[in-house]
Parts: sequence; C-alpha cells; structure tokens
Amino acid sequence: MLWIGLHLPLLPLESFLATLPAGPGGSEPAVALVEAHRIVHANAGAQALGVKPGLKRATALALAPQLLIGQADALRDRQALTSVAHAALAFTPAVSFALPQGVLLEVEASLRYFGGHDALLQRLRDALRPLGHALHCVSTPTAQGSALLSRSTDGLHCADVAALQRALDAAPVWLLGPGREHWEALQGMGLNTLGDLRSLPRAGLTRRFGEALLVELDSALGRRPDPRVSIELPASFDSALELFARADTTEQVLHGAQVLLARLVAWLAAQHAFVRRFSLQMKHEPRWRRDAGTPLHTTLEIALAEPSRDPKHLMALLRERLSQLALPAPTLELALRASDIARQPPPNTELFPTPRSEREGLTRLLERLQARLGRERVQRLVPVQDHRPECAGRMEAAALDGSPPARTGPPLRRADVLARRAVARPVWLLPQALPLAQRQSRPLLDGAALQLLAGPERIEAGWWDGDAVERDYFIAQQPDGALVWIYRARMPLSAQSEGEGWFLQGRFG
Repeated sequence: MLWIGLHLPLLPLESFLATLPAGPGGSEPAVALVEAHRIVHANAGAQALGVKPGLKRATALALAPQLLIGQADALRDRQALTSVAHAALAFTPAVSFALPQGVLLEVEASLRYFGGHDALLQRLRDALRPLGHALHCVSTPTAQGSALLSRSTDGLHCADVAALQRALDAAPVWLLGPGREHWEALQGMGLNTLGDLRSLPRAGLTRRFGEALLVELDSALGRRPDPRVSIELPASFDSALELFARADTTEQVLHGAQVLLARLVAWLAAQHAFVRRFSLQMKHEPRWRRDAGTPLHTTLEIALAEPSRDPKHLMALLRERLSQLALPAPTLELALRASDIARQPPPNTELFPTPRSEREGLTRLLERLQARLGRERVQRLVPVQDHRPECAGRMEAAALDGSPPARTGPPLRRADVLARRAVARPVWLLPQALPLAQRQSRPLLDGAALQLLAGPERIEAGWWDGDAVERDYFIAQQPDGALVWIYRARMPLSAQSEGEGWFLQGRFG
C-alpha cells in the first residue's frame, strides 16, 4: 500500500484570512488567533513583531497594537479541511481525515492510471492550489507514518518499510500525540527523536508514559493494524463562510464567494460532475437593516446554459449578477449551495477551433449577457408554423439549458422541409409592411423603379383567426442590385383590408 499524507500547517490562519477583505496590494496583515484569551496561532507578520503562541491577548496587543486578532474556530477549520478532502477524492476513493490538520489518501491502485507517483503528486498539488493552502505532502507505506512525517517535512517519499523506519527514527518525538503531552519529561531524559524512543525498553515506557505512545509508533511502523474510515461525499453542496468584517460592496462579497466557489469546484471534481445551477445566500447584519421589511438574507440564483465547473466562468457569472444587485444591508455571512449537477466526462482539449468549441463560446456569451441584462432581455427567434411572414416567428427568452427552441404545432413532414428550403426568404423582415409608390402600376423604391425577377408566390392564410391575407409575393431588384421582397393584394376584397398597391415586406442580405 502507498499512503499520501497531506498536512496543512497554516490551516487555522488560512481559514481565518479567507474571511478578511483583500488588503491593499494583496498584502497580508499581522494576524493572531486566540482561544481562552491566549494566542494559539500567529502568522509570520505577527511573529516578526514578537507575538508568539502562548502569550496572553493583552500582552500581544501591547507588543503590537496594530495586530489583527481573530477567534480560533475548529468548525471553520474543519470546513476548509473538508474541501481539501473533496479535492483528493478525484484521485482515489480511499480518503480519510488525519485531524486536526491532515488528510490521508491510499493511492496504490491509482498510480498506473495517473502515470506514476510523481505525476500523481503533481496533479494533486495542482488540484489543491486554488484552495490557497500551504501544503506538506509525504508518501509512505503506512497511513500513520504519512500522517506523522507530513507534520514536519514536505516532499518525502518512502518506498518501503525500511526507508520509513529510517525516516521515523530521525523524526522529533513531539510528532506523537502522547509525546507532545510528555515533551518536557522526554526531553529531560534526552529522548529527542523517535529513534531514541525506540531504543528504550517498551515495558518501562508503557509504565511511565502509558500504552498510547507505543501504539501510535507501532501503527506508524506498520506493526499494528490501523483501519481508516473513508469519507463519503455529500449528495449536495452546502458551505458557509462567516466574514470577519461586514461586506458593503460587491468586491467584498466576491472575495468571500471566491473561496466558496473553489470549494464547490473541488466537490464537483470529486465526482466528475458539473454544476447546472447554484445559489449564493448573503445574510445581512440585523442592526444595519433599514426597517422590519428589510429581508434577513438575499439569495442570488445562478443558472447555467451548459453544466460547468470552470471557476473563472462561474466567477464571471457571479460578478455580473452581483453588479446588478443592490444589497439592502451589509453582509456578514455567505452560504453557497448546489444540488443540480450533471455527471459527464470532461470535454476534450482541442488544438484548433471546432464547431463544439465555438458553440460553447456562444453559450458562455449568452450566459454572461443574461447575467448582466436579465433573462427576459436576451431573446431568440422561434419559428411558428404560419405562412404569413409577420406571424412566422416570435421572440422568447433564450433557454438556459441550451435546448433548441420548442416548435409549435405538429411536426413537419420531410416534403414540407424540402419545399421550404427551395423557397427564398429575405434575411430582414420589416416590422410593418411599407407602402410603395408606383408609376404605371410598377412599384417604386426610393424614387427608382423596381425590376421584378421572380414571382408571384401566392400566400393565402389566416382565415381561421380572423386576420386573413391573400397576397402575391415577388422578388424585385433595385437599380444598385439589391434584392427586396414585395407583395400586392391578390383580390379586391383583400386590397380593401390591407390597402391597394405594392408593399415592401423585407430585404435580402
């Protein structure tokens, strides 16, 4: 077996920094996390100011008045770690937690599929990079061995148990859970590494420090069974992010939403799925609500014309929709939810443009236009089975599912389709037919006589809805060579209802 251990050394700080608005120039402030009024985590900027774990809150603020202090939150860290586990599920179903800051993957069966150990590690790091975590990655034959060594080193690979034992012998003793509890006593005895610990009699160590110390060490060396429970992917995605400061602008909301979208993409990749629809809920601060009628939260629904898990595309759609939204009150918490997904193989990469790639580009343009202008303002022409040109089509909102327009009426026969292809129709129809002047019964357009080239094409329709027409259509040519579509009433009764003379119906391209 081959286990990959992932350890996130800065997970508490990174999960907290994700709740902060972006600083000027992308700079990271000096940050520390407190629990029970004591510093438990401090980033590099805070440590440069003398703030270290173990200090009291008041002492830390005295050393660095500009220090940004947040509350340590195990639930917030667990949500961030869960997204890392979801990303790992795209490589193997045997993924388990190594709490509080680690994830384990059993990848022996996946090596050949991903092209070997090094190629798999590179793809794993690439998949985890959008989540924005510092990462230690170690691979060994045992789960506990990978979990322990990943806490202190990065990039180590132990191909067999002998290499694992050598690596563990050189590892510090505080990697073991009980070793941290008895660190001062072990250090006083001169036991600094796991190799020093293994050189002592087991019975004496058990009496003095308890059995748990050796149980964990034996599991790391593969001498004791170490069953792991694989995580299960939830059927729907639901992730929340509580912001450190209230968000008043679209950019502040987008900064937090970007974190949630990265988690959504990891969840989708774990099951080789693409999202069709998702929602972003923005919970508002109660004391900043204008009145009792102001909602407690605002929900933004995003629907896609084609399923996708491209984070840039999803972010662009969200940005367009948020730019059109006026928040009734500042936002304190974001929640992203998705359950409508499509499981399908990913699209093949293409060197040259193909009809499929061009269609996808048009679909994404349609999505962005709908996000910016609104669904009802992006329309398409739908054919209607009616011979009258002004009734042969109607406008409707473009479908978000990428489906073709629904045809009204009974299906066309093959003979009807072939007949329609043989009939010439202009590209552009006028909203209303334009009356034309005439000279000696010949139609005039812009003062010049038109030359009839083809026709008549007789159209008699509309008797069933009280708007009957009886027309003879002709294709005519202007002096400059442009083609137009004109008609005149066929019968005197029709002329009384529509008007006498010639009419311009449309222009050819």
